[in-house]
Amino acid sequence: MTIRLPGAGGALRTYEPRTEPLAVTPGTPFTSRTVFSAAHVVADPFADVSPDSPAAVDWDATLAFRRHLWSHGLGVAEAMDTAQRGMGLDWAGAAELIRRSAAEAESVGGRIACGVGTDQIASGSLVEVRAAYEEQLALVEESGAQAILMASRALAAAASSPEDYLEVYGHLLRQTTEPVVLHWLGPMFDPALEGYWGSSDLDAATDTFLDVIAAHPDKVDGIKVSLLDARREIDIRRRLPKGVRCYTGDDFNYPELIAGDEQGFSHALLGIFDPLGPLAAQAVRALDTGDVQGFRDLLDPTVGLSRHLFQTPTRFYKTGVVLLAWLAGHQSHFTMVGGLQSARSLPHFATAYELADGLGLFPDPKLAEERMKTLLSVYGVNQ
Repeated sequence: MTIRLPGAGGALRTYEPRTEPLAVTPGTPFTSRTVFSAAHVVADPFADVSPDSPAAVDWDATLAFRRHLWSHGLGVAEAMDTAQRGMGLDWAGAAELIRRSAAEAESVGGRIACGVGTDQIASGSLVEVRAAYEEQLALVEESGAQAILMASRALAAAASSPEDYLEVYGHLLRQTTEPVVLHWLGPMFDPALEGYWGSSDLDAATDTFLDVIAAHPDKVDGIKVSLLDARREIDIRRRLPKGVRCYTGDDFNYPELIAGDEQGFSHALLGIFDPLGPLAAQAVRALDTGDVQGFRDLLDPTVGLSRHLFQTPTRFYKTGVVLLAWLAGHQSHFTMVGGLQSARSLPHFATAYELADGLGLFPDPKLAEERMKTLLSVYGVNQ
């Protein structure tokens, strides 16, 4: 088993894939950490659509992937950034995804939390933004899922001060029936969110974010911080009211943040746990036994792959996530809603394959090799 892979300069190198995958087994939910994997959607490759069309989703394959995550004890964070929310999946598609996934979670006993945003409007006044949030919040709560209040492009455009954020989020938190997760997504994931919480000064933005939580601690289960800044996340974590959790969304520094320190730790809500699901679950089970070193030994080697997938422009990390799902046999094709499979280069794909194979992420290494060779041939690389 050998495969020729292209580098950035076009030269081919010979790579010998591993012959055996990492040995992992399904298991029950964890005891030491609450862990969600944000999950991707599987496109319908036979739908005759354009990148501007509403998303055509293969619902059977999409739900099967969620059952895969649940089988390893992971929770599913649904209709989030990883599901191409706002990058191919519109609100109508997200609403259907939430309904179907929440029903599936109930049928199999899986944990689920769903994204609440404002993407049914492109822009609007603060009143219109608030109403859009309320519509989505009602749907998520009716589905029986936990709500994740996501950062809103429309709110970022409409707000003129930190007070506007305090008013909108305060209004929403006062009416939630169960504690929610607040989501801070940095502009590296979505440039339209620059200046969120009323300032491009992250210290000032952090203060406003914490003011929202301090005013409603009983309505906030936790926060998800996706700033790719471990030091800032730790600072925020230490300033949270008692009982409010920090869910790391840092796909660059997650092992150290989940492991924690003498003053606390982060739980997890991560896009990288989509391809890493079984391995991540095995690592967290080591933490459940108090084996921090065993946790780090399993998870630290995955950071190179994660940093590769989430490299600038970070918002296109979903392309690598779906590539790996295809190579791992979780779906029959490498097609994405919105045509986003074109968002990364062939050398990027080749490195992602090599790094994932080195970690033993492919249940069938031979299938992954054959599929990678098929992709390479489309680009004109003959083996």
